[in-house]
Amino acid sequence: MQRRLILTLLVFILALSGTIPLAVTNPAHADNGEVSATGSTVNIRTGPGLSYEVIGSMKQGDKAQQVSRNGDWIEIRHGNTEGWVASWLVSTEPAQNTSAQTAISSVDSLNIRAQADLSSAVLSKMNAGEQAQVIASHGDWTEVHFRNVRGFVSTQYISLTEQKAAAPDDSAGEQQEQAAQALEKLSSFRIAVDALNVRAEPSLNAKIQASVKEGQVFNVKGMDGNWVQLELIDGKTGWVYAFYGELSDQPAQKASSSDEQVTVLTDGTNLRAQANTSSEVVTRADAGMQLSVAGKEGQWYLVALEDGRQAYIADWVVRTGTSTEPAEAEQQPARKAGTLNGLTIVLDPGHGGNDGGTVGVRKTNEKDLTLKTAEILSHHLRSAGAEVVMTRQSDVYVDLRHRVSESHQVAADAFISIHYDATEDSTVSGFTSYYQHPYQQKLAEHINGGLAGKLTLDDRGARKGNYLVLRDNRQAAVLVELGFLSNFNEERIVSSDQFRQQAALGLYNGIISYFDSELSE
Repeated sequence: MQRRLILTLLVFILALSGTIPLAVTNPAHADNGEVSATGSTVNIRTGPGLSYEVIGSMKQGDKAQQVSRNGDWIEIRHGNTEGWVASWLVSTEPAQNTSAQTAISSVDSLNIRAQADLSSAVLSKMNAGEQAQVIASHGDWTEVHFRNVRGFVSTQYISLTEQKAAAPDDSAGEQQEQAAQALEKLSSFRIAVDALNVRAEPSLNAKIQASVKEGQVFNVKGMDGNWVQLELIDGKTGWVYAFYGELSDQPAQKASSSDEQVTVLTDGTNLRAQANTSSEVVTRADAGMQLSVAGKEGQWYLVALEDGRQAYIADWVVRTGTSTEPAEAEQQPARKAGTLNGLTIVLDPGHGGNDGGTVGVRKTNEKDLTLKTAEILSHHLRSAGAEVVMTRQSDVYVDLRHRVSESHQVAADAFISIHYDATEDSTVSGFTSYYQHPYQQKLAEHINGGLAGKLTLDDRGARKGNYLVLRDNRQAAVLVELGFLSNFNEERIVSSDQFRQQAALGLYNGIISYFDSELSE
């Protein structure tokens, strides 16, 4: 009896440890084809997501049986390991069936989406009559393989047909031919996310060699699974994942064209490979050349060139709009002395944002004083009938070249840059009006005279000053320094509301005096 009890306990222990198989059957898996690892190392996880535990891995070229799919994740069986891999690190091969379904689009521009969701990214489009291989049906959505892209289409816009599979040898050749024909039709790829890394190889583990922005369009050089090879602006190529953009059969130049255009202002203007002044010059453009805008990155336009390439051009060297002829001037009544009707004046409050300008000995910030003074002056100018353009209206940083660009784009009749001064010698005081070019001198002299009539500070006169907003400005322009924050007593004076009111009134009188003198000539 004791021996039988011992044997029973031994059998029970072995059963629990898995040495003896119990009467439990594994669930059957659908044969959905194979996947092949494209990344150098592909992790196998316990669930469909990066947060799940890694339980194994596949090396590049390894194959595994596909079991099911959940979004961007594929459930696979690799040897004795079952788990999930990221779809962007593997290529899929449909199961060998004796028959397969073909989806035929019933409409033009049928979206093929990354997920079975109307809000998902569009990977490609099918036109009426075009065919795609059906991978699986998901009710309202059908998963298809079209032009080397795998995605989902709305079931209501397709018709399904049964098609006999060709012999294995013939099928391989036919698939290669179809793939080649499909690649010929894929001409460009539009970026659909804010920023996207471009890699040297079709793998997330590959080196990042560039970054592209939303709205940019590039010519397609090839595809590998769901990876797209792009021709970059500098002539190099790189790979991006197809889920983050939209494929098109239009070349990049046509696909990126828009109604918005910019016109080059000067001869020999540089067009660059990247949106910065230190980037390689792709080509040069002359004054009057119009370029279609494909996107905007900061203060740079991405434009399409005639040869299909794209390049960047700074917004301060172009004007916007498509017209090549100057607009007909509206009939304006003759301007009377003491008024500014029909004139456009750009006010440029110095500094702003992370550029605070001078900080006084009493901790006064120049950028705050310049904006407050400009706001008061703008009220006077508008009351006299002028159209006033402010280069900034809040505490933001504005590039100096962009300030000059504002002056050029609106064809300013006057450009007034407002500042407060500083020097190492704390005894220096007074206001100064600076100009650079001869055509700016008269405006500077009139404005300095207007300030002298309203301010009790030392008058340092109208002087030449090599400032960028004057040097690069083709309009009548002046840069005024309204007192020294480095002087303790003067800082106390210029930081008061009363001083700003008087300074704005002095600037206003100088502007009126300048334009009245223009009437008498």
